[in-house]
Amino acid sequence: MDELLQPIIDRHGGDPGQLLQILLAVQDALAYLPAAALTAIARALKLPRARVEGVAGFYSFLHLAPVGRYRVLFSDNITDRMLGSAELMDRLCNRLWIERGKVSEEGLVSVDTTSCTGMCDQGPALLVNGRALTRLSAERIDRISELIRAKVPLADWPEEYFRVDDNLRRRDALLNVSWPAGEAMRAAIARGAEAMLAEMKASNLRGRGGAGFTTQVKWESARRAEGQGEHLSRYVVCNADEGEPGTFKDRVLLSSYADLVFDGMSVAGLTIGAGKGLLYLRSEYAYLLPALRANLARRRQSGLLGQSLCGQAGRDFEIDIHLGAGAYVCGEESALLESLEGKRGVPRIRPPFPVSVGYRGQPTVVNNVETLCKAALIAVHGGAWFAGLGTKQSTGTKLLSISGDVETPGIYEYPFGVSVAQVLKDCGAGNAQAVQVSGPSGICLGMHEFSRHIAFEDVPTAGAFMVFGAHRDMFEVARNFAHFFAHESCGFCTPCRVGTALVANCMDKIADGRGSQYDINEIFKIHRLLHAASHCGLGQSACNPVFDTLNKFRPAYERRLRSLDFVPAFDLDQALDAARQMTGRDDAAAHFGLAARMKGCAP
Repeated sequence: MDELLQPIIDRHGGDPGQLLQILLAVQDALAYLPAAALTAIARALKLPRARVEGVAGFYSFLHLAPVGRYRVLFSDNITDRMLGSAELMDRLCNRLWIERGKVSEEGLVSVDTTSCTGMCDQGPALLVNGRALTRLSAERIDRISELIRAKVPLADWPEEYFRVDDNLRRRDALLNVSWPAGEAMRAAIARGAEAMLAEMKASNLRGRGGAGFTTQVKWESARRAEGQGEHLSRYVVCNADEGEPGTFKDRVLLSSYADLVFDGMSVAGLTIGAGKGLLYLRSEYAYLLPALRANLARRRQSGLLGQSLCGQAGRDFEIDIHLGAGAYVCGEESALLESLEGKRGVPRIRPPFPVSVGYRGQPTVVNNVETLCKAALIAVHGGAWFAGLGTKQSTGTKLLSISGDVETPGIYEYPFGVSVAQVLKDCGAGNAQAVQVSGPSGICLGMHEFSRHIAFEDVPTAGAFMVFGAHRDMFEVARNFAHFFAHESCGFCTPCRVGTALVANCMDKIADGRGSQYDINEIFKIHRLLHAASHCGLGQSACNPVFDTLNKFRPAYERRLRSLDFVPAFDLDQALDAARQMTGRDDAAAHFGLAARMKGCAP
């Protein structure tokens, strides 16, 4: 074991902060993380073994037990379900004679679900050993089962299965950009840090990750922060952990606009005085790693990365890429920093904020992929140009990831202020009854709200725009989101860990026809508790989709309710049906309750 591990440990400098990357590398070598490997890693890094196992057990894509040599994960996002992903998974399980969530007896294959693969515009989709397959159909599923049974290596599967398209439908200030790599950096160097901050202030750029914090304030705070310890360092972190179901714009920016992303990181680094940038890439996009690393290598050769950027002595900036391992909560900036430091992705208590105490205790700017692209645009064109786009409070443009019941799903770029109705018209959503904006944690708009506008002052969004036609059941949409939050809760705080599970249970009870007004009231109570007492935004927003659909699509709930009074979720008498059939006994004494006894006595 030590012989296998030591080269991996050495490649990461024996740094405990690289624990997550080391675990990923060891799992690549062994297919999973056996107990002996965890012990050896703990010994090599001089960490408590409980710390190593705690990290390994936190992330969905790390495995403490063997999985199939072909590990198939179907995307369980609601838009994939609307395209028939559940039926396709059942079809694959039947073809392979395997039960969902279990490994086949010979260890060949395992089939399960994952929250969202970021392929909502070309679903249904799945991952096989981490690689995304798009546009699934019954015929493609049958062929996949044959390939698995024949033990064909993934490299020999039809290339078409792995095709991922950008689906750029509407371009504006960002997506129309085509300029040489490094132009934004050269513009930022020519301006100088203080002037660049002034341009950022003039632009009024707000973060595109959802919170909408003013980017200039964040950058200036990190630049002025004193830092920790004798050796002050500053960092720029690009948050590419695009885990919100329904969002896939960062995937497109990283695959087709990577130089713009890296230019934006470099501009941020030059402005705040950082020497290093870290790109945190969600594990579902691991297939982008070779191209991204090749891009970084080209930039080093061209003097756009490393020492003396653009030939300017003393201006040094390097970028590393860290891979996530399947944890939605790591989209929160402080949880992402914990993950970058090789820990469980649990959000930190704030203050202090990352701009003063961030990565490894040093001043750190964490920006979304799209935000950094916009910063690169501002470096070239200036803040006044950017402020002339969009609205006064929401300057610039916004990328929308549109999926669901539309004719042309994909990426649409609009100046802020566009109406929801205009977006629906452009993407061909003729019979929409609802739009979920900004993913499950965002807002659900009914038809009477389609005149509202995409902007921080009206309908803010991180980018997801999921459309639901008049034939969709909004209760099932909300139920899918409730299970998503219950699955993705990091478990750190009790209100979120327990509350999200209780909401999911209530939704299941209503779906099973055993719900009542009592359960609706319970959901409202839990919503208030989660909003007030959760440790981070995940718990605080977990009930948003249920709360919204209860208020705007209440008939979808009420037609499932059995009564206005409490109804138990579990029917003990019904549960004993199988036992009665096996024993051949169905007399009155074999039933619970008067009504049940009467039923049991019936001829």
